[in-house]
Amino acid sequence: MNEMNPKVDFYFEKAGKWKDHIEVLRRFVLECGLTEELKWGCPCYTFRDSNVVIIHIFKEYCAMLFPKGVLLKDTDGILIQQTENVQSARQARFTTVDEILKLEPVLKAYIFEAIEVEKAGVKVPMKKTSDFAVPEEFQAKLDELPALKKAFEALTPGRQRGYLFYFSQAKQAKTREQRVEKYIPHIMDGKGIDD
Repeated sequence: MNEMNPKVDFYFEKAGKWKDHIEVLRRFVLECGLTEELKWGCPCYTFRDSNVVIIHIFKEYCAMLFPKGVLLKDTDGILIQQTENVQSARQARFTTVDEILKLEPVLKAYIFEAIEVEKAGVKVPMKKTSDFAVPEEFQAKLDELPALKKAFEALTPGRQRGYLFYFSQAKQAKTREQRVEKYIPHIMDGKGIDD
């Protein structure tokens, strides 16, 4: 069993009603020989510096997230796509410690499969930015302001997709226009939507 990282302990201490649940998950993951790190404020378990599994707590459940879960066979049908826009990650969700204990062999098998994915260097084919629709309100601003277009094209593909997704989620044209106007300064500064 690999060692617990003291930098991660706070996450387990603040887990409230999920404390017992995620401590069991932590034990399972460490028994699989992964390194415990703190990433995105959550316990993240890595193999040769590649993210294999992350433990999360939510209001209604706790979860074990596989960043490349879409590549796992999921023979037991326990992995969930969080939202339709999540391309790669998949979650196994839990509400009871008994359910986690019952799934121990399955979870460990999934972890070992995820490690094999990392050893093989398999990449998830991701949608390209060009696969996302550009809302007409944003396209109008790109056409009107060449500096904005240049700044947007200089952003990372992930930041570009984040903006396109956020802008297009608004149902009304007026809301889309407001969102675009609000984030023009961010784009011009080379920042992502959450920066």
